[in-house]
Amino acid sequence: MFRTVFSNIKLVAAMLIFAACSNVQQQQALQALPYYNTPDFAPIFLTKDQSAARQITHTIGDFALTNQHNQPITQKNIEGKIHVADFIFTSCGSICPIMTKQMKLLQKEFANNPNIVMLSYSVTPWIDSVQHLNNYTKANGIYANNWHFLTGSKADIYTLARKAYFAEEDLGFSKDSSQFLHTEHVLLVDKTKRIRGIYNGTLQLEMEQLIKDIKQLELE
Repeated sequence: MFRTVFSNIKLVAAMLIFAACSNVQQQQALQALPYYNTPDFAPIFLTKDQSAARQITHTIGDFALTNQHNQPITQKNIEGKIHVADFIFTSCGSICPIMTKQMKLLQKEFANNPNIVMLSYSVTPWIDSVQHLNNYTKANGIYANNWHFLTGSKADIYTLARKAYFAEEDLGFSKDSSQFLHTEHVLLVDKTKRIRGIYNGTLQLEMEQLIKDIKQLELE
């Protein structure tokens, strides 16, 4: 009888331990930032035991552009680093000035952090020359060495925006480089070049959340 009772106690204890472990795994999945693998931005949550390399196939591809200091910026500048991307143009009078103002919250927080990179891609690169971008950054109080305003080939930037960053969500695969790109979205990308967040760059609350999410990614 005592053996039976003892066996039952061990069985119950094992079940409780299993349930506790399952709850821990679920909490880990909920606490971790999701991955985004498709243009519809359906979130994918992984536990520490699941491999992002196997399950999240979409990453930011190679590129070669020029920043406001006439320096070449390529995918090598973001390798092993967290980066944030948005898409603006210097002559924009609507959402772009607001987005730049909100992005300055990140500048204030991460200007001296070598593991964080901010990329602002011009969607009118045929107008936004290096000098235009340099003047824009000076006029807007941009001083961080890790914040790059980028110009280059229109086709390259638009393809990168729509195919790599999914900058226009589900519209990402329905437009080509001849159609104008204008979006308030700000994208968060992790050290392995996988998309981990999308935010409205005109809203301070969302940018404050972005700052929190960057700090969380730094711990991964």
